[in-house]
Amino acid sequence: MTVEREVSADTANPLGLDGVEFIEYATSRPQALGQLLEAMGFRPIARHRSREVLLYRQGEMNVIVNAHVDPHYNAEPGEIPRSLQPSETPVISAICFRVRDAREAYRRALDRGAWAAPARVEVMELNIPSIHGVGSSRIYFVDRYREFSIYDVDFTMIPTVDPDPPALAGLHWFGVVQYIGADRTGDWTEFYRELFGFEALPDEERFGVLPKGRVLKSPCQCFYLQLIAPNPELQEADQEELLQRVAFGVQDVLTAVALLRERGMAFVESPGVHTENRGALTQGRLGGVMFELVQHTPA
Repeated sequence: MTVEREVSADTANPLGLDGVEFIEYATSRPQALGQLLEAMGFRPIARHRSREVLLYRQGEMNVIVNAHVDPHYNAEPGEIPRSLQPSETPVISAICFRVRDAREAYRRALDRGAWAAPARVEVMELNIPSIHGVGSSRIYFVDRYREFSIYDVDFTMIPTVDPDPPALAGLHWFGVVQYIGADRTGDWTEFYRELFGFEALPDEERFGVLPKGRVLKSPCQCFYLQLIAPNPELQEADQEELLQRVAFGVQDVLTAVALLRERGMAFVESPGVHTENRGALTQGRLGGVMFELVQHTPA
């Protein structure tokens, strides 16, 4: 019986997915984004040894702010860019999944049709395997996140800073909202199902204050993806496909909103979207950076 349960678990979670290690933003305005992250409760704790990259943390969440310009960037017509170059408006350039075995996860993804995203690694830097995600984003795989982490090699801790700042109001990763093109819901659902084991939730199972789109649940039961297509009833143009915003889970939304307002965050308050027990949405900053709060109690 034990063997059968283990096989079943591996089938349901083929990569041994265990949540999110980090979310990465690319921007040419790292200080401005850093101030916004600090208002959300994050703290800068480390600098990359050789690149213009900062690591922010609160609780178990890591956010990387990348202002490094790749001199080898290649975006010839018809080719896929090697990386997303920083722009004034911060964009989510990568998401990193914790997995049982990073090399095996990478191999499995390639075997199932994913595109490799080659990295240019400097001396004494880790080579973290990655594939191309939506738009110009990347999806990384790491298996070093317990006693030893990727930051122990690539980053230098900032002196006098607490390396493990507590989470504000218990904020934790909940998910990411991804904008997709018209008639692409099925394609992206299959992409995340086939490569990672995500499964679509029933349409009636919703979270937060923005219930549109399709919600996918990770096989580790601790992370969600929300796929949002253009609304044909509003005659929306075919939107750019990208990772649009991060959603944080929190047990008490109203308490978290009150604390964040004290720190300078403003929230959308309109007839259609407004703060309530189920969730809240911050107003766009820095050209459109938004964060979502979702009522959620971690397992």
